[in-house]
Amino acid sequence: MEEVQHRDDAFEALKNAKVVAVIGISSNPERPSYYTTEKVVKKGMHKVYLINPKYAGQEILGIEVLPSLKDVPEPIDIVNVYRNPAHIEPIVQEAIEVGAKVVWLQPGAENLEVIEKYRDRIQFVYNACIGVEAGYL
Repeated sequence: MEEVQHRDDAFEALKNAKVVAVIGISSNPERPSYYTTEKVVKKGMHKVYLINPKYAGQEILGIEVLPSLKDVPEPIDIVNVYRNPAHIEPIVQEAIEVGAKVVWLQPGAENLEVIEKYRDRIQFVYNACIGVEAGYL
Protein backbone atom coordinates (compact mmCIF):
# COMPACT_ATOMS: atom_id res chain seq x y z
CA MET A 1 0.00 0.00 0.00
CA GLU A 2 1.29 3.46 -0.90
CA GLU A 3 2.26 5.48 2.15
CA VAL A 4 0.17 8.63 2.37
CA GLN A 5 1.37 11.41 4.65
CA HIS A 6 -0.61 13.65 6.96
CA ARG A 7 -1.79 16.81 5.21
CA ASP A 8 -2.85 19.96 7.06
CA ASP A 9 -5.59 20.96 4.58
CA ALA A 10 -7.05 17.46 4.72
CA PHE A 11 -6.92 17.45 8.52
CA GLU A 12 -8.62 20.87 8.67
CA ALA A 13 -11.41 19.69 6.35
CA LEU A 14 -12.02 16.63 8.54
CA LYS A 15 -11.71 18.51 11.84
CA ASN A 16 -14.31 21.08 10.73
CA ALA A 17 -16.73 18.51 9.29
CA LYS A 18 -19.80 17.11 11.04
CA VAL A 19 -21.26 14.92 8.27
CA VAL A 20 -19.26 12.54 6.08
CA ALA A 21 -20.84 10.58 3.22
CA VAL A 22 -18.74 7.64 2.02
CA ILE A 23 -19.14 6.70 -1.66
CA GLY A 24 -18.11 3.20 -2.67
CA ILE A 25 -18.25 1.52 0.75
CA SER A 26 -17.51 -2.20 0.62
CA SER A 27 -18.74 -4.92 2.97
CA ASN A 28 -15.28 -6.55 2.71
CA PRO A 29 -13.17 -5.72 5.81
CA GLU A 30 -10.01 -6.09 3.68
CA ARG A 31 -10.96 -3.13 1.46
CA PRO A 32 -9.67 0.37 2.34
CA SER A 33 -13.22 1.77 2.04
CA TYR A 34 -14.25 -0.52 4.91
CA TYR A 35 -11.33 -0.25 7.33
CA THR A 36 -10.66 3.48 6.91
CA THR A 37 -14.38 4.25 7.28
CA GLU A 38 -14.40 2.06 10.38
CA LYS A 39 -11.67 4.32 11.89
CA VAL A 40 -13.78 7.42 11.24
CA VAL A 41 -16.93 5.77 12.66
CA LYS A 42 -15.09 4.58 15.80
CA LYS A 43 -13.75 8.10 16.45
CA GLY A 44 -17.39 9.08 16.90
CA MET A 45 -16.82 12.69 15.84
CA HIS A 46 -18.81 12.58 12.59
CA LYS A 47 -22.21 11.48 11.43
CA VAL A 48 -21.28 8.95 8.75
CA TYR A 49 -23.52 7.99 5.85
CA LEU A 50 -22.63 5.08 3.58
CA ILE A 51 -23.48 5.28 -0.13
CA ASN A 52 -23.43 2.33 -2.52
CA PRO A 53 -26.42 1.34 -4.69
CA LYS A 54 -25.13 -2.27 -4.68
CA TYR A 55 -25.61 -2.54 -0.88
CA ALA A 56 -28.55 -0.11 -0.46
CA GLY A 57 -30.80 -1.17 2.43
CA GLN A 58 -28.13 -3.43 3.94
CA GLU A 59 -26.03 -2.55 6.97
CA ILE A 60 -22.25 -2.16 6.94
CA LEU A 61 -20.46 -1.17 10.18
CA GLY A 62 -23.93 -1.02 11.78
CA ILE A 63 -25.01 1.77 9.39
CA GLU A 64 -27.72 1.41 6.75
CA VAL A 65 -26.34 1.91 3.25
CA LEU A 66 -28.11 4.50 1.08
CA PRO A 67 -28.39 4.41 -2.72
CA SER A 68 -27.16 7.98 -3.43
CA LEU A 69 -26.05 11.30 -1.96
CA LYS A 70 -29.57 12.61 -2.58
CA ASP A 71 -30.79 10.18 0.11
CA VAL A 72 -28.67 11.75 2.87
CA PRO A 73 -31.18 13.64 5.05
CA GLU A 74 -28.88 16.49 6.15
CA PRO A 75 -26.19 18.79 4.70
CA ILE A 76 -22.96 16.96 3.79
CA ASP A 77 -19.58 18.39 4.73
CA ILE A 78 -17.34 15.75 3.12
CA VAL A 79 -18.11 13.35 0.28
CA ASN A 80 -15.38 10.72 0.78
CA VAL A 81 -14.85 8.80 -2.47
CA TYR A 82 -13.53 5.26 -2.97
CA ARG A 83 -14.16 4.75 -6.69
CA ASN A 84 -12.22 4.23 -9.88
CA PRO A 85 -11.12 7.64 -11.27
CA ALA A 86 -13.16 6.96 -14.42
CA HIS A 87 -16.37 7.14 -12.32
CA ILE A 88 -15.59 10.35 -10.40
CA GLU A 89 -17.25 13.06 -12.51
CA PRO A 90 -20.92 12.10 -11.87
CA ILE A 91 -20.11 11.83 -8.14
CA VAL A 92 -18.61 15.34 -8.13
CA GLN A 93 -21.64 16.66 -10.04
CA GLU A 94 -24.00 15.07 -7.50
CA ALA A 95 -21.93 16.42 -4.58
CA ILE A 96 -22.24 19.94 -6.02
CA GLU A 97 -25.96 19.41 -6.63
CA VAL A 98 -26.63 18.44 -2.98
CA GLY A 99 -24.46 21.31 -1.70
CA ALA A 100 -21.60 19.29 -0.18
CA LYS A 101 -18.60 21.35 0.92
CA VAL A 102 -15.69 19.01 0.12
CA VAL A 103 -15.04 16.08 -2.21
CA TRP A 104 -12.29 13.92 -0.72
CA LEU A 105 -10.77 11.61 -3.33
CA GLN A 106 -9.07 8.74 -1.55
CA PRO A 107 -5.68 7.51 -2.84
CA GLY A 108 -6.35 5.76 -6.13
CA ALA A 109 -9.56 7.71 -6.82
CA GLU A 110 -7.88 10.93 -8.02
CA ASN A 111 -8.96 12.29 -11.39
CA LEU A 112 -7.01 15.47 -12.12
CA GLU A 113 -9.13 16.39 -15.16
CA VAL A 114 -12.30 16.35 -13.05
CA ILE A 115 -10.59 18.24 -10.21
CA GLU A 116 -9.47 20.92 -12.68
CA LYS A 117 -12.94 21.14 -14.24
CA TYR A 118 -14.84 21.59 -10.95
CA ARG A 119 -12.26 23.12 -8.55
CA ASP A 120 -13.98 26.53 -8.70
CA ARG A 121 -17.31 24.97 -7.66
CA ILE A 122 -16.29 22.69 -4.76
CA GLN A 123 -13.24 22.09 -2.56
CA PHE A 124 -11.19 18.96 -3.26
CA VAL A 125 -8.93 16.99 -0.96
CA TYR A 126 -6.69 14.33 -2.52
CA ASN A 127 -3.31 12.69 -1.95
CA ALA A 128 -4.47 12.19 1.64
CA CYS A 129 -6.18 9.29 3.42
CA ILE A 130 -9.13 10.01 5.72
CA GLY A 131 -8.08 7.07 7.90
CA VAL A 132 -4.64 8.64 8.46
CA GLU A 133 -6.15 12.07 9.17
CA ALA A 134 -8.75 10.61 11.57
CA GLY A 135 -5.85 9.35 13.66
CA TYR A 136 -4.87 12.96 14.38
CA LEU A 137 -8.31 13.99 15.69
